[in-house]
Amino acid sequence: MAEKETREIVTKEKQQLAKAQEQTRPGRYYVPDVNIYEFDETLKLWAEMPGVKEKDVNVTLKDGMLTIVGQVATDMYAGLRPMYTEYNVGNYHREFALNEDIDESKIRATLRNGILQLELPKKEKAKPRQIEVRSA
Repeated sequence: MAEKETREIVTKEKQQLAKAQEQTRPGRYYVPDVNIYEFDETLKLWAEMPGVKEKDVNVTLKDGMLTIVGQVATDMYAGLRPMYTEYNVGNYHREFALNEDIDESKIRATLRNGILQLELPKKEKAKPRQIEVRSA
């Protein structure tokens, strides 16, 4: 008889911010997991921020730095004494340096079910174009 194969389930821990930053709100800040995809005319970024509501997300752009901050309301956790937990509750913070190929005036952000989606359109000069080949 074949021996049973055992598999270990590995979970990714939330990553806390590496650098200390001055915050006006107490609590932990985590680095949200992000996926970034490039399309012909845009970059799309999805950031996981469970527990964050639309009114509690702040996306800013200053000097080529795109900053995402999401704050989780902790009211529902007040007074709880958990017996067992697998995740921590905290706020989110992430920064990205944008290159000059992004049209900063057309960036759009939406939040749905704890996923922040950013659409970063490319400037015309950065979009791929078809080059016509002619016979000599």
